[in-house]
Formats: sequence, C-alpha cells, structure tokens
Amino acid sequence: MSWQMQLKGASVAWLLEKDDPGVRYLALRDLMELSADDRELRAARKAAHQQGPIAAVLAAMDKAGFWVEPGPGYNPKYQSTVWALIALAQLGASIEADKRIALACAYFLDHALAAGGQITASGAPSGTADCLQGNLCWALLELGYEDPRLVTAFEWMARTVTGEGLAPVADKRAAVRYYAGKCGPLFACGSNNKLPCAWGGVKVMLALSKVPSTQRTPLMKRAIKQGTAFLFSVDPATAAYPAGFSSKPSQSWWKLGFPVFYVTDVLQIIEALVALGYGRDPRLAKALALVRDKQDDQGRWLLEYDYTGKTWGDFGRKKQPNKWVTLRALRALKATG
Repeated sequence: MSWQMQLKGASVAWLLEKDDPGVRYLALRDLMELSADDRELRAARKAAHQQGPIAAVLAAMDKAGFWVEPGPGYNPKYQSTVWALIALAQLGASIEADKRIALACAYFLDHALAAGGQITASGAPSGTADCLQGNLCWALLELGYEDPRLVTAFEWMARTVTGEGLAPVADKRAAVRYYAGKCGPLFACGSNNKLPCAWGGVKVMLALSKVPSTQRTPLMKRAIKQGTAFLFSVDPATAAYPAGFSSKPSQSWWKLGFPVFYVTDVLQIIEALVALGYGRDPRLAKALALVRDKQDDQGRWLLEYDYTGKTWGDFGRKKQPNKWVTLRALRALKATG
C-alpha cells in the first residue's frame, strides 16, 4: 500500500501551506522530493531560515557561538547550546544557509568534546551519556557540519555499544573505560539502573545511520548490528525495553512529540530503523499501525509531548493537530510504504 493511501485526509497539502515556511520546506524536500537545485525548494529553504523557528533560535545565539551560558552547553535545560543544536537539526537548518550554525557547531565541540571522543555535559569524560552522544553526533551531521574530531566521537560511540577495548567502570586506571553514567555496553546507563536504555539506543542508532554505508568502519557496522538487534529484541510497538527503576515502560513512548530531545517515542524507533534500511521489515508492522492509527479524520497527528515554555520557539498547542508531528509521521510512512 502506498503511503498516500494510508492517509485519511489531505495532510500533505496542509504541510505545504505557505504560512509555515519551516514545515513547508521540509515537506517539499522530504515528501515531494524536489531536487536540491529546484528553484521552489531553494526559495523555501531561504524562507525557512529567515522566518519562523530557525530564525528565532539563531537570533538567541551569542555571537561567540553558544546559547544562554558559555561552556559545554547542557544547562539550563532546554534552552542552552545542546538543545538549540538538536532543535535546529530537527527544524532542517543547514550551515550552507546560515554561517552562524557552523560557528555554533565548532564552539560546541571546542567545549563539550573530551579527548577520548566523549560528548560530555560537564566537560569531563565522565559527563557522557548515550542520549547526549547520539543526539549531538546526529545533529552535527544533519546540520551539514564536517569536522575531523567527529571521527573520534563516532569511534567512541560505536565502541561503547560493542564494549570492544573498554575497561569496566571500576578500573579507574584504564586509559579507556566506562563511567558511572555511560556504564556498560549495549546502551547500559546509570540513569536506567545500569540496564540498557532504549532512549539512548535510539539516539545512537540514528547517529550511526547518518554515516554513509561506504564510510562505516567495521566497528560501526558491528555496533549497528548489535544496536538493531536490541531495538528488535521486543516488538517496538510495546516499547518493552528495560525500564530501570520502573516495572513498565514510560508512557512517553506513546506520546508523539516535537522537538524530540532525550525523551523518545515509538515513532523515533521507526525513524532510526528506517534510516538503517529496515523500513520494510515486518517486525515494524505493529509500530507502524500504532502510528498510523493516531491520525485524525483529516490525516493529521496531534502534539502529545511538548516543551512549550521550556525551549526555543513555539511548535504548537498540546493535544492539537500539529504540522511538525504530522511531518514526522508522514516521512516514516513514506519510507516504509
């Protein structure tokens, strides 16, 4: 069944309305698949960067390249550098369209990347976590930023999945080891009672999917294989991954949102697996049905999880039809239909 036939209404036309240039640009690029040199797409990209949420986020950037406070940029949530870069990447921002983005990416790596490749909330290697590492590795590539230091960041990230060459947390004399937060292989996380955290796992898999298949090292390929097996170890629709300190999965799994920071939803599991080439895998069937069934009678999806008042920009009212969430859903259905 084609992805258009799965829709209950003309939601694509809704996303292409000119009163929301940010969504319109991404709908033209990802749903209509206009070529990069298409005049309409180029005009839409320019409008997206000069109006709406991209412009609002960039307007708040310090001229040095950070948001709110200098340094690694994790705090304060959710308006500092970390969250601004993640939001910009999800909004479709590009260093080709605004040179300030390249400045911000360079500033971030200067202050948040440890020598071992750890992207850290504190500046020290111990401040790393899968969700942070995955989110920012993905965001920097999505923004179009190229930097040789990212090779080290991706190497560390892949190695933490497989465990190759990493000493346990207790071996504090080891040159390369796990830490209390990023405490073991296969997405083990101190914040998840030392069990594999699927929220972090999804972010890591999304980041690794951004590396072209011809450029993936053997280590990356092994990490992708193990990470994919983990995400498919349960039916993604159930999100029955290790819940750490709870007896059941977080209800946030079934609340589709925008932007998506470290809290993850079922749709993002689909996005990660689709990006890795599993879009037509039958193991995604129930998760896709879950997402598909959330559309309203007009083929629109609601904003069920939001950061209103907490982060940059206004992305719509909660529990109302939302263009950004609808765009996410349509991209997933298109890639699997």
